[in-house]
Amino acid sequence: MSNIPLAIAVKDLGFSWRQGETVLQSCSLEIPQGEFWMLLGTNGSGKSTLLKLLAGLLPPQSGEIEIAKPVGFVFQNPDHQLVMPSVAADVAFGLVEEKLPLAEVRRRVEEALAAVNLWGLARRPIYALSGGQKQRIAIAGAIARRCEVLLLDEPTALLDPDSQLDLVAQVRRLVKNRGLTALWVTHRLDELNYCDGAVLLEKGCVVDSGEPKRLKQRLMQVEGE
Repeated sequence: MSNIPLAIAVKDLGFSWRQGETVLQSCSLEIPQGEFWMLLGTNGSGKSTLLKLLAGLLPPQSGEIEIAKPVGFVFQNPDHQLVMPSVAADVAFGLVEEKLPLAEVRRRVEEALAAVNLWGLARRPIYALSGGQKQRIAIAGAIARRCEVLLLDEPTALLDPDSQLDLVAQVRRLVKNRGLTALWVTHRLDELNYCDGAVLLEKGCVVDSGEPKRLKQRLMQVEGE
């Protein structure tokens, strides 16, 4: 990967909770720019904690993090980040700090909603959306802010099977069409069919990374034992 520009580079990252529980230890990984990667591991392996460290939601206690900015974070439950009453208003809310002219805000909102195929729902109340639509609104908010990197923490966990694969396919299209970089936390092996690469965490350490088909086979063998 040495000749490929990196959107995320993590070296010897460590993190423990105050109770002394070590979550990540000497964790290192690289995610190439413009690619869609997935982060795998069992419950308690440190996936969500790593994602929050990358997003700046937690401070690293040791090691180094280099990540292209701005960074967008999509929670497992979109209700934890959608704060405005309507679709367009919620996407626009993330642009407040940039103090943009109203015409530019409208343009970015329209562009972001069109990118996730939801421009027709711009005036729809948030409460009237499906789970998959809410996740796409959260992604649209990151697009409107011109985020270089998307971090997604098990975004399909609360969705039905059809909506799960629709969302992962949508994110792959966005990565390829808009030159974004995405790191997607999952434990669903069928979602590996859509990504460019994957990283496997075990007990807070990266134990494997690279070609998703190979990692999928490795995990299927473990499950079959």
